Amino acid sequence: MLLKRATLDGIVAGKITLAFRRWKRPTVRAGGRLRTAAGELAIESVDIIATSDLTERDAKRAGHASLQELREALRGREGKLYRIRLRLAGPDQRIALRSKARLSKSELEQVVLKLERMDKRSKTGAWTLVILEAIDSSPAVRAGDLATELGQERLPFKQRVRRLKELGLTESLDIGYRLSPRGRSVLRHLRN
Repeated sequence: MLLKRATLDGIVAGKITLAFRRWKRPTVRAGGRLRTAAGELAIESVDIIATSDLTERDAKRAGHASLQELREALRGREGKLYRIRLRLAGPDQRIALRSKARLSKSELEQVVLKLERMDKRSKTGAWTLVILEAIDSSPAVRAGDLATELGQERLPFKQRVRRLKELGLTESLDIGYRLSPRGRSVLRHLRN
């Protein structure tokens, strides 16, 4: 679920507590978390509603100036109408994770074990070290160029980088990626 910067700012300020989407099936679920540029959002509920049940108050709580503006925003989209209650849950936990360059032996073992599991599940063979090394040697290079250099398709490559990002090992840049301090520590360990 993508949210505009103005909407995120409203959520952070506590002014926006709802979002409305038309979906064939929801992309978020109640109790889940959504990582955004403003931090992690808690998804409190996801309910199907009728367009006729929308109110002015709903529109305001979703950051719209009026009910008419909300209806305009939803017009032309297919699927059921969902009302999503959300709130700021806190900062993105990956930020603190990736800045931690000194890992305990136990933390290092946990990360290595997760990387080994990713490699074992791969139908194309081990990839984690290959991608970490590629990002380390070529920071800020377009994902498509790195993927081509490694003989991989762009979208699967980007999905793999996101999995490494979940572990706090990589950071996205305006163009390409770089290893985080945590990622550099893990890579040093893997090379030894």
